[in-house]
Amino acid sequence: MRRHNSGGQVQIPLEIRLWGGQTYRFGEDEPTVKISVKDHKGLEALRRLDEVSICEAYMNGSLDIVGDMLGFISLRRALSDRHPLHYLWRRIAPWFIGRIPTDQQAIAAHYDFANEFYLQFLDPTRCYSQAVFERDDEALETAQRRKLDFAIDACRLKPGDRVLDVGGGWGSFTEYAGQRGIQVTSLTISRQSEAFLADLIQRRQLPCRVVNQDFLAYASPEPYDAMVILGVMEHLPDYPAVLRQFQRLLKPGGRVYLDASAIREKYSKPTFIARYIFPADHAFLCLHDFLTAAAKTPMDVLAVHNDRHSYFLTCKAWAENLEAARDEIIRRWGDALYRRFRIYLWGSAYAFLSHNAEAFRVVLERPLEA
Repeated sequence: MRRHNSGGQVQIPLEIRLWGGQTYRFGEDEPTVKISVKDHKGLEALRRLDEVSICEAYMNGSLDIVGDMLGFISLRRALSDRHPLHYLWRRIAPWFIGRIPTDQQAIAAHYDFANEFYLQFLDPTRCYSQAVFERDDEALETAQRRKLDFAIDACRLKPGDRVLDVGGGWGSFTEYAGQRGIQVTSLTISRQSEAFLADLIQRRQLPCRVVNQDFLAYASPEPYDAMVILGVMEHLPDYPAVLRQFQRLLKPGGRVYLDASAIREKYSKPTFIARYIFPADHAFLCLHDFLTAAAKTPMDVLAVHNDRHSYFLTCKAWAENLEAARDEIIRRWGDALYRRFRIYLWGSAYAFLSHNAEAFRVVLERPLEA
């Protein structure tokens, strides 16, 4: 098996060890990836060469993985991932259940674990989207603060300005901007996030507030100077509706900063991600579709920045932090959750490294009225 890196293709020496001790090796060098098969379920998953089955066997403890996780993830190119009924349901669920209830269920499925779980692998800014690195070896926190500064500068924010933070998460932007006297309304539909934000705002005495409401249903009697959307466009796949909200909620001359993971085919994602990480019709940003929708509105697109490599470094740092906190995570939340996020974070890092996923920062502006 081979995987891509910045220098081309390299061999992945692989070892598979069965529960009885029988061992198979592939490649001439010392194995950098070792798969331990614990039982017949694990062996059957490998035999089927089905990506989601192998992920499930790993999460259930039927397989163990030691060594180069990027190398292990690269083996997915030899696997199949055809689950058309699951894909179909994801696409039609919003039509049966409704867009807002579907979004609420999807957000709860990913974000309503204990806040402390996410803080085990996020950096001190608690930002859950790509950082902006200048060097591969700099600290994740440094790169995240650079991104937050970029968002504030791109939106030309100053003390007293009113900003809508769509999907407040763990208060990364709310705290960073609020400490500068910027008045942030933080929107969330996660109960865990709402409680975290309310406590943060009170403890830090920030000029901010948190509102539990879906972005597409939100209304404000007074328009905002800017909007910031950090890693949430993936949950807002209805671009015309999103752009209408931009125009309703922004002052003339107001700006939007957004960043997101992206892919060229909007609803194309591994079944493992769709089933266990981001359910419903969560969709990576499809830049050309979004820009096409924006071109049909008065909104001006001011800048687009490619952050693919920065998101690889971000996910790699998160995955390393997760592994460093392995014992604590397993003690508090169980082995299955640790394994699920280990596959997710290393898988995301490999997707950016191999150019199967992209990442962008985008700045838009509502034009001044004539």
